[in-house]
Amino acid sequence: MTATAERRSPAIVEAARRTLERPLASYQLVLGTTALLLGLGLIMVLSASSVFALTNYDNSFAIVERQLFFAVLGLIGAYIASRIPLKLLRKLILPFLLISVALIAATFVIGVDVNGNRNWLALPGGFQLQPSEFAKLAVVLWIADLYARRQKYLGTPRFILTPMVPIAGAVAALVVAQHDLGTALVLFALIVGMLWVAGLPAKQMSAVVAGIFVVLVFFVATAPHRVARLLNFTNPLADPDNAGFQSIHASMALARGGFWGVGLGGSRQKWGSLPEAHTDFILAVIGEELGLLGTFVVLILFVVLAFAGIRIASRTRDPFVRYTAAGITIWLMVQAVINIGMVLGLLPVIGLPLPLISYGGSSLLVTLVALGVLINCAKTEPGARRALAAGRASRARGRVLRRS
Repeated sequence: MTATAERRSPAIVEAARRTLERPLASYQLVLGTTALLLGLGLIMVLSASSVFALTNYDNSFAIVERQLFFAVLGLIGAYIASRIPLKLLRKLILPFLLISVALIAATFVIGVDVNGNRNWLALPGGFQLQPSEFAKLAVVLWIADLYARRQKYLGTPRFILTPMVPIAGAVAALVVAQHDLGTALVLFALIVGMLWVAGLPAKQMSAVVAGIFVVLVFFVATAPHRVARLLNFTNPLADPDNAGFQSIHASMALARGGFWGVGLGGSRQKWGSLPEAHTDFILAVIGEELGLLGTFVVLILFVVLAFAGIRIASRTRDPFVRYTAAGITIWLMVQAVINIGMVLGLLPVIGLPLPLISYGGSSLLVTLVALGVLINCAKTEPGARRALAAGRASRARGRVLRRS
């Protein structure tokens, strides 16, 4: 390392430290990474879905137009969630949870089957709603409110476990009954993560994890296609035309992309070789078109988002904000890790979208609203509201000066 580089490294570290000391650092990190991931997601949904949309809808833009519609709705929801008073938000949590559960229950009566999962409700205009996506946010907020009200009693394990585990577990069980094991896995991981954040002792935590593991093994063992995927993911070539098909073609896409990629729009796998190219396996198309570099950018953005969420949870003085920020971060990062591991062949294939990137209106809408809540939480950090108010005042003075 040259002397110039040696001098530059401490300067970069010091600049990063000063930046993170700013009151609005977490706020800006969440806002910036959300905007970048959403923008990249819309571009890649257009690229990955264009052939499929042209074949099925005679319009290459049909799918991205739907994604854009839900992105606009999500941004409106995120704006409202970022500005709503937290006291009012807490009053709306229980109705939100009850409505989410009622909608999940409705899928058993009037639900629509998609790829073997009965977890959709038909909407006018050809749209569909996935209630289990809304349940993720509802469960996070409900647990956060419960633990915030019980903050003084969380030293006793039974106040941590009940009624959180029975109620959240029941919601997850409803999702399992829809045959949506991917979403249920996220909910189970969220339950474990929130128990850890609340400080559940290791003995009780081990019992909960063991119980969830037994439940998951049971539901996998009772579904032959899940057993095939579990046994096949370590060696997809053993069944290349069935259980290993998606994994093999995802690997082919990543291998073809190399470091720099073949260029935006140049994927071969999206021409029908890779099922769900614009949904669960969109990262494979990113790897093929934008290469390892583009894939690495996606990973870094999720790491930054996780860092911001953890930072908010650790710096706030409000217990509700701490549990909410932790819950949203656990949910989004677990889902991202599962999807990325699935595409890379490190985990079995299950239907789970990559947050903000994959096509899926319900997922995108709820994720954006959740990130709006996280932005609202970031405002509770020391000095954040004062810095926001100072920024608004400065912009107002600037507008007055420009008019004069």
